[in-house]
Amino acid sequence: SPCRCSFQAMEREIVAAFGSGHPDEVMSSAFKLKVTRADIHTLKICRWLNDEVINFYMSLLVERSRKDGYPAVHAFSTFFYPKLISGGYKDVRRWTRGVDIFKMDLIFVPIHLDAHWTLLVIDVRKKTIRYFDSMGQEGDNICQTVLQYLQEESQEKRKLELIASEWTLHSMQAHEIPQQMNGSDCGVFVCKYADYVSQEKPMTFTQSHMPYFRKKMVWEIIHQQLL
Repeated sequence: SPCRCSFQAMEREIVAAFGSGHPDEVMSSAFKLKVTRADIHTLKICRWLNDEVINFYMSLLVERSRKDGYPAVHAFSTFFYPKLISGGYKDVRRWTRGVDIFKMDLIFVPIHLDAHWTLLVIDVRKKTIRYFDSMGQEGDNICQTVLQYLQEESQEKRKLELIASEWTLHSMQAHEIPQQMNGSDCGVFVCKYADYVSQEKPMTFTQSHMPYFRKKMVWEIIHQQLL
């Protein structure tokens, strides 16, 4: 239990994970995913997070959402959106085999735009699609693309028309969500946006919390358990 793990012991584990060793050494394996030492090292200060770290962390959020008191969460892989925009619905229709996303409360779509991570959040209950960008850029086109995906998914899997006019699309403004003050923390912001949304907590964190969040994520990924 994290409660019985001293901060000193946790700190030692994090330092060891950031230490020298074979880059391909597997540090954590779950959810049909593997995180290597090289992947963990992307959580060092001033490094960009990679797909492996973000996908593993999103899987931890999904796992936590199965507990009582949490909204039901589905998270798409970071590879979902590139596949959707390159090949259209036909190329991603099988991604939801075995899951009815319309029975979920929240759906996360982490998105990589060249050298920047952002997050799209679908709230099925409220019929909203919100775009979270830690650099304050708008993502209206991305929201529209995902709404169209939802329409096709609903028709294909449920034989039901999803009426676009019933949905609200919104790019979160810079004053509405925490913003990054450097060029390297976007991936951490994406993970923490999803963390706070999935707990329905107000986003009270700032750029100053990022070094702590990075170390915390190392421990959580290695132990496959959110603190």
